[in-house]
Amino acid sequence: MTAFLSLSRAMALGMFRDRTAVFFTLVFPLMFLVLFGALFKGDSTTQAKIVQVGDVAVLDAIPDKERAQLRDVLRVEKTDGSAEARAQAMERVREGDMDAVVFQRGYAPKGSDGAEGAAIELRYSAADSVRAGTVRGVIDSVVQQANQRATGQPPAFRLATAQVEDRSVKPIQYLTPGLLGWAIAMGGVFGAAFNLVSWRKKRILRRLWLAPVSATSVIGARVGVNLALAAAQTLVFLGVATLPYYGLRLTGHWWLALPLVACGTLAFLSIGLVVGSWAKTEEAANGLAQIVILPMAFLSGAFFPLDAAPGWVRTVSDFMPLKHLSQAMQDVMSRGGGWGDALPTMGGLLAFAALLTLLASRLFRWDDA
Repeated sequence: MTAFLSLSRAMALGMFRDRTAVFFTLVFPLMFLVLFGALFKGDSTTQAKIVQVGDVAVLDAIPDKERAQLRDVLRVEKTDGSAEARAQAMERVREGDMDAVVFQRGYAPKGSDGAEGAAIELRYSAADSVRAGTVRGVIDSVVQQANQRATGQPPAFRLATAQVEDRSVKPIQYLTPGLLGWAIAMGGVFGAAFNLVSWRKKRILRRLWLAPVSATSVIGARVGVNLALAAAQTLVFLGVATLPYYGLRLTGHWWLALPLVACGTLAFLSIGLVVGSWAKTEEAANGLAQIVILPMAFLSGAFFPLDAAPGWVRTVSDFMPLKHLSQAMQDVMSRGGGWGDALPTMGGLLAFAALLTLLASRLFRWDDA
């Protein structure tokens, strides 16, 4: 126990005295959370922009309450009804400055929602099919509501829609688990790899080998330091993300993120042990660690969802521990998940850690001689 505590203290002091290690382990991942959280703070729905040429009964007669709600998805710029104004509006759509033009043909009584003989014309660009679909859907909804008000008959059936993830998986809800998983991966892989290579080159491992210190104490100290670091990273990430500016809302058994982080730390430490056991120089360890971490960060969905990614990317990501760690933490932190979401991932990460630790034990060398 004395050897374990002494080694743990030495490793912790050595890491915190290295400002570069502190920056890339603690500050650098947090910078991504602060930056991405600010960039994607708003809702993902983009506002469509249309030009209203002249009087359009269904738009002019929208009640104030509905008009206020409509501003979230649609911005209407009204011009006069002249032919020149219509031509200018069409040109703005062609150039991409506006998304659509809407005008009315035929007569509608003043102050009414519409009348027989009045047609609402919508002209939009097909360059952006998603935005065009949004505009068409909104205008169609406005026309249908105007028709209902004109007839005075309520619809027999009313459809109420809501997006399930609107209340839970905002951008910060997705970014926090993913970036935290990436930070855990960086700390585990780089910390273990560099520590082993550096101690081997400085003959520290050889001295420990000759001293009455077991390999269990050496590895246990490294594991203890990384677990403490991972716990600190988790608390810092959650503290920043839950600030009112970012608005992370923890749901369900969110505290299960802590044992998930612990299991993830062991899994990525095992990767670092393999890299550190095989590499002979710090440069080689850095290159191997980069080869492992960078593709994993982008292909595992830690930074962005993989729903639109090619099938082979999603297949490759299934073999990456970072994907399963980030997804499980997102389930328990943002989607109201519980033990059923965490336990399978925890078991898989521990099995992965055991397998790679066994491989590292076969590659481990006390010195380069």
